[in-house]
Amino acid sequence: QVQLVESGGGLVQPGGSLRLSCAASGFTGGNYVIGWFRQAPGKEREGVSYISSSGVVTYYADSVKGRFTISRDNAKNTVYLQMNSLKPEDTAVYYCARSGRVTMRPEFYDYWGQGTQVTVSS
Repeated sequence: QVQLVESGGGLVQPGGSLRLSCAASGFTGGNYVIGWFRQAPGKEREGVSYISSSGVVTYYADSVKGRFTISRDNAKNTVYLQMNSLKPEDTAVYYCARSGRVTMRPEFYDYWGQGTQVTVSS
C-alpha cells in the first residue's frame, strides 16, 4: 500500500525555521520524483518544490527560492523540506506527493500525503 506521511509542521515565529519530512512506504521512493505543495485557506494549491529520484534535479517556486531547500535520503525513503526565514505568507497546509515525471504540475502526481500544518505568526 502506497503511503506518504508528512511531519514536522507547527507554529513558528517569522524568521524562524522548520524542517518537514515526507516518509514514503509501499514503494521504492528512489524511483520517483517527490514534490511539496501547499495550500493556504482561500487560495489555490501551489507547487513549492520537487526533487528528482536521484536528487540531482531540484525545483523551487520563486516565492521560496533561496529560503527553502529540498533533499532526500533514499536509504530512508524520506524527503525533507528545510524551510528558513519563514514569513507569514508561508502559512499553509503542506503536502508531499509522488510523480513518475520531473514536473511540478499536480495532475502528474498520483499519491498524496494527508498534509501538515505550518503556521508562521508572532
